Amino acid sequence: MKRIRARYVVLLIILIGLAATGWYVMARGFSARTQPTSAEAFIARRLRGIAIPRGAREAQNPVAASPEVLSEAMAHFADHCATCHANDGSGETSIGQGLYPKPPDMRQSDTQRLTDGELYYIIHNGVRFTGMPAFGDGSKEGLDEDSWKLVHFIRHLPMITAEELAQMQQMNPKSPAELKEEEEIERFLQGGDEPSTHKHH
Repeated sequence: MKRIRARYVVLLIILIGLAATGWYVMARGFSARTQPTSAEAFIARRLRGIAIPRGAREAQNPVAASPEVLSEAMAHFADHCATCHANDGSGETSIGQGLYPKPPDMRQSDTQRLTDGELYYIIHNGVRFTGMPAFGDGSKEGLDEDSWKLVHFIRHLPMITAEELAQMQQMNPKSPAELKEEEEIERFLQGGDEPSTHKHH
């Protein structure tokens, strides 16, 4: 009798959960424009923590920090990561703000308190159901040097300087329009026609 009653209680809890989820979806929809609720953010962080194996969380960065490593990681970040995360790690970009959930501000404690191993695992493997892809180079787990170098750069983000940000801006990927403009300017400097963007109408 007690076993039957326990089954009914479990079934009731499941039905209540499904009803609450249905109500939530009907009330908020699936729009990516809204901010995740505090409950969603809490659950997402917990699930991310559970999804990272203990061995990965405890992994130590095998790449020694140096100015050269930081410079390489900065260039890599500017070229591959800044489109969503911004050069300063704030996530304040047009693409980043259109994602759901939005990229975290990596200068803040939610990211900085992650272990090196956790940061590496996220960079190398990505995070499901978010816009974060896997950037691992296909090497064996734990041996992707580029991802480990990026961990050093993420640790550096809270101290990034205006000079470094200006340097990164030169490394950011250019749009087709920007590339065309540069090509026209180069052609003009070599004696060609004046760039269309500089012509007077």
